[in-house]
Amino acid sequence: MQITIIGTGYVGLVTGVGLAQLGHRVFCVDTDPAKIATLKAGKEPFYEPGLTAMLKKNIKAKRLFFTVNLAEVVNNADLIIICVGTPAKPNGSADLTYVNQAALGIKEYCKTGKIVVTKSTVPVGNGKILEKLLNSGKIKSFKAVACSEFLREGKAIYDFFNPDRIIVGAVDKSAGLKVMSAFAKIKTNKMLTDRETAELIKYASNAFLAAKISFINEIANLCEKVGANVDEVAKGMGYDARINPHFLQAGIGYGGSCFPKDVRALKYMAEQHGADTKIIKAVLDVNANQHQLFLNKIKQVLGNLKGKKIGVLGLAFKNNTDDIRESVAIKLIKNLISLGAKVKAFDPKATANAKKVLLKGVLLADSSIDVFTQADALIIATEWPEFAKLDWLKVKKSMKQPIIFDGRNLLNKSNIVRLGFKYYSIGR
Repeated sequence: MQITIIGTGYVGLVTGVGLAQLGHRVFCVDTDPAKIATLKAGKEPFYEPGLTAMLKKNIKAKRLFFTVNLAEVVNNADLIIICVGTPAKPNGSADLTYVNQAALGIKEYCKTGKIVVTKSTVPVGNGKILEKLLNSGKIKSFKAVACSEFLREGKAIYDFFNPDRIIVGAVDKSAGLKVMSAFAKIKTNKMLTDRETAELIKYASNAFLAAKISFINEIANLCEKVGANVDEVAKGMGYDARINPHFLQAGIGYGGSCFPKDVRALKYMAEQHGADTKIIKAVLDVNANQHQLFLNKIKQVLGNLKGKKIGVLGLAFKNNTDDIRESVAIKLIKNLISLGAKVKAFDPKATANAKKVLLKGVLLADSSIDVFTQADALIIATEWPEFAKLDWLKVKKSMKQPIIFDGRNLLNKSNIVRLGFKYYSIGR
């Protein structure tokens, strides 16, 4: 097939590269000329393991192309896939500005009706609205199809080729089957359903995973009160196949580009339709409070934070990415600064992005070693595996006070205490 992808963010670029790897001829479109120039040169505009090699491979094989000119690449396309951002509005609803702009461009430049696929996360019912917009001109044969994406940042390439499921939602069954055929080489559970169901599956999935995280964080807080170990509790729970161990890692809360905005959007949608979502509200409340509880723990141990030197390991919202959107680490640093602390932070990949949002008072280190020197305390805010492998005896010697606040339960508690650290984690 010949496929046009609109948008070259995490979803658009990984989808484009993945489809090219499957043998399709893919044209990726973006309005940012600098970004397109970067991609044409075979360089990724963000960090995603394994992406660069596959990007270069498919450019060289002449299966993957990049352009700023939408008009050039829509008329010969068998499928047009919209992969633009849908950021949250202040009220929690999804901002569909970029989706609508893409649709208007498609309507303007296409000479015949096309199958237009939304991989952008859109509110339930948007497919119907999109199809009406596309068919509001002279051409009345556009088909809007939903194809939810389930890519995890940091593991997106793996997830594209090894998904748990592929969900396609369509009113026109033949259009849905054509979209599904683009993924024919991928062997997994495949589900063809109606558009509204496909759109809701995406939101429901993210909200459920966020609920698991908030649930185990509540259990972790209880563990601290009763003297239990949340890691062992989660392990025992995870043996139950109905529960499974995934997303039962206690910490300082979830962040990123998906969970926060999608859970808020689901809450907003439910309110608009008169449905009371008590669990969704609780998920949001627990997550909003989790990093505050952690901050309270830091204040209780260190006292007045004014002038205290605090090292922070991690800036990205999770490991294996440079994405800082809704990063709890960033929120925590901003709170520490507001309380008068002197913060020095390090992240293996997210430092450049963090510079754009952090106050000038935050020092961004070139290595983890720089963070420890004469620090009154150290905070682990992102679960990068390399942090667990540090020479902790050397770290202790370089610190002013050997105090660690582990917001991701990354370290082995008994080992780190044996070295002489005062160690505070979540629910242990």
